[in-house]
Parts: sequence; C-alpha cells; structure tokens
Amino acid sequence: MAGDDGRGARGTACVGLLVGRWLLDGGFPAAVPLREGWEIGERTEPGECERIGRALAARSARVALLVMGDGTARRGVKAPGYLDERAVPFDDEVARALGGVDTRALAAIDPAAASDLMAAGRAPWQVLAGAVDGSSPSWRGELLSYRAPYGVGYFTAVWTPQG
Repeated sequence: MAGDDGRGARGTACVGLLVGRWLLDGGFPAAVPLREGWEIGERTEPGECERIGRALAARSARVALLVMGDGTARRGVKAPGYLDERAVPFDDEVARALGGVDTRALAAIDPAAASDLMAAGRAPWQVLAGAVDGSSPSWRGELLSYRAPYGVGYFTAVWTPQG
C-alpha cells in the first residue's frame, strides 16, 4: 500500500493516487482536510479487500471514499491486452453493480478472471464493497459514465447514503 504522498514502496508515483489527489484538491476544495491515499494491489485477496473497506468505514461516523480502478483492457484487437470475448460482459456486469450498489456482485468478482482480462479495478471495488456492505443507511447508486476508449473499460459512479 502506498502512503499519503502518493508514492509506492519504491518511491515511484502511483498514478491513481496522484489523479485522485488532483481530483480532490481541484474538484472538491471544501473536502475534509484529513485525507489518505491507499493503493490496493491487484493480488490482494477479496476477503482482505473487504476487511480493509470495513476498517476504513469504521474509522469515523462520516467517511468519503474516492475509489479508482480500470475495467478490462482486452475489449478489442487494438486494446492493450488484445481481444478477449469475456471483456465486454465482465465490464457490463461491473457497470451494473456500480450503478446498482451491488456489493455482493463486486465482492464476488473472481481475481483470476479480473487478472486475465487486465481489470485493475477489482481490488479497489472490493474495498468499496466492504466499506458499504451491511452498513446503515441504505445507498443509492448512479452510473454516470461507462466508456471504453482504447479498448479499456472506464466507469464513473456515485454512491450516496440515503436517510
């Protein structure tokens, strides 16, 4: 895991953390001043991802998460991982789960399939699932964007607590 400065264990910049920091600093200037950046490695087991999510959610009565992770990178012959027929259905299911706050579906994403399809978002999505699963209040999800430029799936979703 990376520290708050957005640098990994070897001092290299973690692009997702740097972009997340930029989004928070530029897009949400009134955000809570105490912010941390976590990089969840793609080899992190699903149960550990969910445990991390629960621990993050338990840290305060009000916690906001900016979760970043790519979908598959095998959606076409020019995609980084070339074409794999399983990529689009995989991304479609992730889009459905993100839009519907389906924590069970996110938690059930198979790490081997995600790795085969080069879906780097599997572990972060499972952290999100752990943070929200079973929590009160209920949640409303909205899928704002689902695109696949360059053969890579990208999603933008917002989860809002209700009540």
